[in-house]
Amino acid sequence: MSRESVNAMCSALPGSENSDPWGGGHDCWKVGGKMFAVIGAMDERLSVKTDSPETAEMLIDAGVGQRARYLHKSWIAMPLDADPDELRHRILASYRLIRDKLPKKLQAGLDPA
Repeated sequence: MSRESVNAMCSALPGSENSDPWGGGHDCWKVGGKMFAVIGAMDERLSVKTDSPETAEMLIDAGVGQRARYLHKSWIAMPLDADPDELRHRILASYRLIRDKLPKKLQAGLDPA
């Protein structure tokens, strides 16, 4: 999957916003001001949140991704040439994790996912 197709997928999610908070060409995707996906500026990998450090470790052990540098242990980094279905699944799972923790009033203002 290309950077452009990942960005297109993230931009289609209700309430998603793109930013480059660190400068240098990162694509950081947020919902409600909270990050759910980021593509690095230099080593084009997609980092996404999992539900726990244990899940992240399991996915790393299974070869799905690697430890996401500079992020919490519950995040994994996946190469953009990984299985497209796995990338889609991980983006949506990360989005839902973040969206579900937003205040109810903020969630209510978003279109259904």
